[in-house]
Amino acid sequence: MKKILFVINTLGGAGAERALLELLTRFTPEKYEVSLYILLGQGELIHQVPAYVRILNQEYSDGSVLSRRGKVLLNKRLLKRIFIRKAIFRDSPYLVRNLGKMLKKGKIWPDKLLWRVMSDSGQPILKHFDLAVAYLEGGSTYFVHDYVDAEKKAAFIHVDYERAGYSRSLDKDCYRKFDRIFTVSDEVKQSFLNVYPECSGRTYVFHNLINQEEIRRKAELPGGFEDSYDGKRILTVGRLTAQKAYEFSIDAMKLLKDHGVKARWYVLGEGELREKLQFKINKLGLKDDFILMGARENPFPYYKECDLYVHASRFEGKSIAIQEAQTLGCTLVVSDCSGNREQVEPGVDGMMCRLDAKEICDTVEALLKDEEKCRKLGKKAAEKSFLEDKDVLKPFDF
Repeated sequence: MKKILFVINTLGGAGAERALLELLTRFTPEKYEVSLYILLGQGELIHQVPAYVRILNQEYSDGSVLSRRGKVLLNKRLLKRIFIRKAIFRDSPYLVRNLGKMLKKGKIWPDKLLWRVMSDSGQPILKHFDLAVAYLEGGSTYFVHDYVDAEKKAAFIHVDYERAGYSRSLDKDCYRKFDRIFTVSDEVKQSFLNVYPECSGRTYVFHNLINQEEIRRKAELPGGFEDSYDGKRILTVGRLTAQKAYEFSIDAMKLLKDHGVKARWYVLGEGELREKLQFKINKLGLKDDFILMGARENPFPYYKECDLYVHASRFEGKSIAIQEAQTLGCTLVVSDCSGNREQVEPGVDGMMCRLDAKEICDTVEALLKDEEKCRKLGKKAAEKSFLEDKDVLKPFDF
């Protein structure tokens, strides 16, 4: 029986975490002994891990990673962790060196710096594995590289590597030592290989797995919009982070309102920018027009009921939210960025525009006035089938 360890940073309700849960269901307990270690020991999706998967964390909180309360819990844990095994002191030269490089480039990524400290203060895993898989960039990758005893090691990359703030200096060139690297799209692969060209022979595309049948089933469960609004509903699903560029969507909603378009924009998701975004919403007089609803355990009834799904982000790996929207036949508007370009064919199964408030507004307004075009785009999107290879686990047998 093959012993496999998966390591992920947190297990909150984001796309990569849900993709991991779907992947774990493919490893049958008759053939595999699967273990899971969550580096930061927190996340609400822990209860959805298959029963046969061994959770290795000695301490764990099922609090949300992105909610205000969850952030407080996580920050307390992080503060405690930085002193474990003197990680903060041991990593000081690394932190100073990379902070200097970020300052020269004009952008600081504090979370990227802290991943090394979190990795170095992780729980010891005193067991040998046939394969260890780092399912996210940053902490989990460093931990698998430095602290896991395994015959083979693999790493997943879910984002546009350079745009997300990673570099060889941050990684300490660790990807050179992995036996196999999986990227979730062709664009993510190319972005990664621009930085690590020597890894081209062992870098493969492994698309996120989704269960379309289950998505359609959950869309029929109770839930969805509870207000009595009778105008057009626009939906976005995603974390409230800089990557998702919500400031452009908020400005687009202001333009729509100024144009007299009867629409309301809803966002399902949590994140560190909630207060900043809510301040902007209030300042523009959009309190009743652009609504941050928080995360929902079952977002699919909302997809089903919306008139338009908008995904205007700065960059993506391969958005599961877009795949979910397509599965449920939503009319899509996406920004022209890495990841999105592989998922939507403009004018065929959705529309694509620049990440610009006016262009988002114009595209949304035109679609909301053309019900027939919306119907055709949504129908074509619903025809997309994300069939997986019958040998979906074959890439892990090496």
